Amino acid sequence: MISMLKRNNWLLAKIIIFITVAIPLGITAYELTIGGKESVIFLGDYPPALSLIVIIYYAILLVAGIIWIIMQVKSVLKLKHENTKNELLHLQSQVNPHFFFNMLNNLYGMVDKDIDKSKQLILKLSDLMRYSIYEGEKRLVSLKEEVAYLKNYIELHKMRYHKSIDIQFNTNIDDEETKVMPLIFIILLENAFKHGVENLRENAFIKIKLNSNRDVIDFEIENNFDAAELPEQSGIGLKNLKRRLELAYVKKHELIFTNENSVFKAQLQLRK
Repeated sequence: MISMLKRNNWLLAKIIIFITVAIPLGITAYELTIGGKESVIFLGDYPPALSLIVIIYYAILLVAGIIWIIMQVKSVLKLKHENTKNELLHLQSQVNPHFFFNMLNNLYGMVDKDIDKSKQLILKLSDLMRYSIYEGEKRLVSLKEEVAYLKNYIELHKMRYHKSIDIQFNTNIDDEETKVMPLIFIILLENAFKHGVENLRENAFIKIKLNSNRDVIDFEIENNFDAAELPEQSGIGLKNLKRRLELAYVKKHELIFTNENSVFKAQLQLRK
């Protein structure tokens, strides 16, 4: 049915184009051959009624052409928006899957040793997965929900480690209605654990600051690391994050990395 409609529309377009070209050519040919004129003024000697009909036809054609161009532009913009939306959803679906796999492997080895702790880990992991799946599909979530997700992630890591970690998380959110793209900070937090805490036997720390006001969200995270293992600044996760920022916060974000004295710092600013 759709293909038949497309064929009919294309046939109609061909007929309109043929008529549009045929009218001036036909009139010109008639005047030069049958009328015996050496030059032709389009519709110059024709009855006013006929001239008016032809003029109205071309006026309608012009308006129809303008409408068609507008519709095509809208179609292209809509397609671009859909492609952007689909790419964002695809990128968000790739956020920290290896973390969940690692946690499930850890749980498998822990169940027989500490049942109570395993149950707590399962509940925490369930909350994180629920948020990633359901909230992660949304275009925006509240900043408070995103903070709660980060805190759950931190608590889950604390439960699985058998070493002391100094984790500080300071927040200052002025506007309770502040919205943010979901799962936007988790990659930076994940990197802090992966490239810092994981490789340090003692004195590991992660310091997080999140400040939000009416105009800007500032997220800053720093962690120490083993000087022999430099943190990644161009891994798949960070490339994913950069692309999401390019799509969702066009010219409204700034992501800066610094590395000094075995301390890695990431600063992300989102302008509303």
